[in-house]
Amino acid sequence: MKIAMVSSECEPFAKTGGLADVVDALARALGELGHEVDVYLPRYRGVDPPGPAQRMRVVLPAAESVDLLSARARGYRLRLVDHPRSFDRAGFYGEGGTDYPDNGARFAVLGRAALEAIRAEGGGVALLHGHDWQAGPAVLLRDLCYGTDPVLAGMATLVTCHNLAYHGWVPRERVGSLGLPATVGAPDGVDLLREAVARADIVNTVSPTYARESRTPEYGAGLDDILRARGDTYLGILNGIDPRLWDPATDDALPQRYSIDDPTGKAVCRSDLAGRLGLDLRAEDGGMPLFGMVGRLDPQKGFDLLTGAAEAMLADGARLVIIGTGDDRLVRGLREIGARWPRRLAILERFDRDEARRIYAGSDLLLMPSRFEPCGQSQMIALRYGTIPLVRHTGGLADTVVDADADPARGNGFVFGPAEPAALVAAARRAIAAYRDTARWGALVRRAMACDFSWSASAPRYVEAYDRALTIRRRRSGGGPAA
Repeated sequence: MKIAMVSSECEPFAKTGGLADVVDALARALGELGHEVDVYLPRYRGVDPPGPAQRMRVVLPAAESVDLLSARARGYRLRLVDHPRSFDRAGFYGEGGTDYPDNGARFAVLGRAALEAIRAEGGGVALLHGHDWQAGPAVLLRDLCYGTDPVLAGMATLVTCHNLAYHGWVPRERVGSLGLPATVGAPDGVDLLREAVARADIVNTVSPTYARESRTPEYGAGLDDILRARGDTYLGILNGIDPRLWDPATDDALPQRYSIDDPTGKAVCRSDLAGRLGLDLRAEDGGMPLFGMVGRLDPQKGFDLLTGAAEAMLADGARLVIIGTGDDRLVRGLREIGARWPRRLAILERFDRDEARRIYAGSDLLLMPSRFEPCGQSQMIALRYGTIPLVRHTGGLADTVVDADADPARGNGFVFGPAEPAALVAAARRAIAAYRDTARWGALVRRAMACDFSWSASAPRYVEAYDRALTIRRRRSGGGPAA
């Protein structure tokens, strides 16, 4: 089938987190299954087509025009929505920690351009797949403004919620800029994610456990009521990673490559990382494991738990390196600890793809003490690189990491439950003890590297969801009962 994806990010063109990786990898995996995928993405400042591009002029309401630049990417067609007033800015979503006030209108331009392009080209698109709240306007516009359009009316819709914490709230005084009817939403404004979840034929999130958790007030971010109401049309489909992009045997960023058959290069990566960051890895008390952490500086990621646990972990012999961007207030406590332990803790407050890869490869363990985690990809990447994840039991982390003490035969990491620093310290101590058992650790690393979290399992689940969405759409359009 032909699928149109609408997303605010797509690797390697525009990325702030895992959303970009998922959109790119899923689009490629669907292409390999024989489907035709277009990815509609804003042309942010500095984003250019990946090759020779065709330019198409799309006319929006009020006679405003947008250029669409289309070029072949890796297994799909990238369609850049070129509207400088909306997207030629210093940031994707905002600057200085503050969102752009017209974000709703900006991403309405993205959605409207995608719909008008599909119309102009005569349809053929079976399904519109929107990612997160930024695709909400596309779903709402299709229903509320193009609901009787002969080209677009039969197109099914699926919305993927990668992170329910971000809703895309548009206050009532700005709703007019979305091009939607004045009646949409609540009296004080429009929650774009809520409205899209209510209207899509199928809704999914990115792991089975998070799908269950998000139906509760604790994890539903204010949407648990509508997610419960959707019943079995709200699904959990586990994300994957592309093992060709994440492969220590071919990774050019590493000082030495390695594989499950010849893991010796991992020790070189470890020494290189520690040496460049000034971390002391001299063996004493049975060895000092190096913990890495890669991710956004966001409360979701459990930085407060790490701050509360770090001093005890370092005293126990751990070494710790953190890389990420976001709210620097979240690492102030860690900086103070680092000042007391300069040879045991390094913090890199930047986004650096290659350095992140070197941390995945050079660390012994990867920390993910997340308060919630819809899926997470870092733990899957870490396993691929023979780096043992230490995670909190939540969301996709619970679906991918098995505690090595609780299940020695299948274990591939270490897991703790309560969102408390003491629980993290206890899990770290178990991990340190395992690290100092050379034979056990070697077996654990080999088991980790043998894990398969490729898209080969997850992409067909999306195809099943697409087929189901099409059945629902036909039923709604009077084409017969759902199967």
